[in-house]
Amino acid sequence: MADLLNVKNLAVNVEDKEILHGVSLTVNKGETHVLMGPNGAGKSTLGNALMGNPQYVITGGKILFNGQDITGEAADKRAKMGMFLSFQNPLEVPGITLGNFIRSALQQRTGQHIRLWDFKKEMRKAMEILNMDPSYADRDLNVGFSGGEKKKAEILQLLMLKPSLAILDETDSGLDVDAVRTVSKGVEEYQKSMDGALIIITHSTRILESLKVDHTHVLVNGNMKAEGDASLVEKINEQGFEDFIR
Repeated sequence: MADLLNVKNLAVNVEDKEILHGVSLTVNKGETHVLMGPNGAGKSTLGNALMGNPQYVITGGKILFNGQDITGEAADKRAKMGMFLSFQNPLEVPGITLGNFIRSALQQRTGQHIRLWDFKKEMRKAMEILNMDPSYADRDLNVGFSGGEKKKAEILQLLMLKPSLAILDETDSGLDVDAVRTVSKGVEEYQKSMDGALIIITHSTRILESLKVDHTHVLVNGNMKAEGDASLVEKINEQGFEDFIR
């Protein structure tokens, strides 16, 4: 199986301080990878660097996506190629509705005009999966949304855009039990609907309970300390990160 994402010895600086120290990671199509670690380990740094956030400066290594070197590519180019990053704290964007934002992003992603009727029909289906009121499509993006509603809006984008690789950064952060179940249901739907791959960045395991996990990675102090299958998640649940920190 050809690699979808191949990260080779990635070193990343933030404000002239090196946060990642030669991290490597390989993700194949259809796989779900979980990236765990204590606070400050560099998990979000890796996600942002993969997506091309200019605040995260790559000082060494390479990022290959579908066999193409994207180390120096801008975030919008990576998005058009099929990469997606959800945020811990999604931004509010007054003046553009959630529906118009997703439709515009989808047209840029595919390079095709999308008929409004077809788009609305598809989005209603996705919103039903997430128990979202259809009126949210006509509200300004994330403006006045609760934390749970913002996370649902992110997963709605995931279901509509159908990226080849989705990076979910602390998607379950700050959510109550019911909201976590709903978001997890949306992620599970993405897993079932296509041959896309997932990198789930989390320090909790609630969102993973109903998901099939293929690989688990532990990041500590900017270094990849351990890799394993889904059983590694259970070990972390029982023992925490202390063994890896030592």
